[in-house]
Amino acid sequence: MKRFRATTITAMVAAGVLGVAMTGLAPTTANAASCENPKSLTFAIIPTEETVAELQLYKPVTDRMAKLTGKKISFFMPTSYASVVEGMLSGFVHVGVLGPYTYVIANNKDPKIEVFATYAKKKGHLQEEGPGYRGVLISKKGSKFTTIKSLKGATVGLTDPGSTSGNLMPRVVFSKVIGSDLEKYFGKVVYTGSHELSSVAVVKGKVDAAFVASHRFDNVVAKGEASLEGVNVLWQSDPIPQDPFVYRNTLCDPIKKAIANTFLGLKGQPEAKKFLSNVKSETFVPMASKDYDIIRDLKKAKDARKRKKK
Repeated sequence: MKRFRATTITAMVAAGVLGVAMTGLAPTTANAASCENPKSLTFAIIPTEETVAELQLYKPVTDRMAKLTGKKISFFMPTSYASVVEGMLSGFVHVGVLGPYTYVIANNKDPKIEVFATYAKKKGHLQEEGPGYRGVLISKKGSKFTTIKSLKGATVGLTDPGSTSGNLMPRVVFSKVIGSDLEKYFGKVVYTGSHELSSVAVVKGKVDAAFVASHRFDNVVAKGEASLEGVNVLWQSDPIPQDPFVYRNTLCDPIKKAIANTFLGLKGQPEAKKFLSNVKSETFVPMASKDYDIIRDLKKAKDARKRKKK
């Protein structure tokens, strides 16, 4: 995993995000032999903003995690959910943030990857209050694409193959709305790489429409690169649970509890106010694997459709 470590070191040097161990968390005698008690913890996320800014926003969180766990915290920022999963499966990454769909796939592959929390969103432009969000299909206001029917033969943007609202929902749920696979209905289907890039692509006319997450669209509005008044909302999904914060459940219990408390105890922490504001939240809430069963049902439906095609 040398390539992971090089990325981590670069990220830490860029923003100085390295927690200093302050207290020791020793496993109990009963589980000391069977649980993981690493000297340091690696925390991985997919960047959604400019890299250094992202690292600085997370610094109060990594500092708090260092204090509560008694471990040094390394920061790892790969370019895909798949890389986060790969790092967790190898044991290099201990704590991470995944998309709901990627989490279900990873948890099914190895139950060691377990969700423990997510954030409850504030009400935004498209985003509703609570620990859920929606996948929405948007087009540019003033364009001829004002209905789902008008998009037949058009160019549509998806985000990432591992995205729930930017790929899974469109392919499983929306395809039922149009009665066809996306590639057959639209003239061209492209992956943009992120919800933010999809939103901007719609506004700039690079794609005719795109599937984006409600809260990620709000991020683009906050940066002044789009507005709710500048797009047509042509379709939206049922609520989807927010991005799961996960850890390796093979870590010793005191470490897992400290990691969970790092996030669940952020509300009211002055130093974390900017971080919570960035994710448009005031608090984190506990989550369990069963809370993502809606995603498992979607995955089953998608897999069944693939088998039927064969």
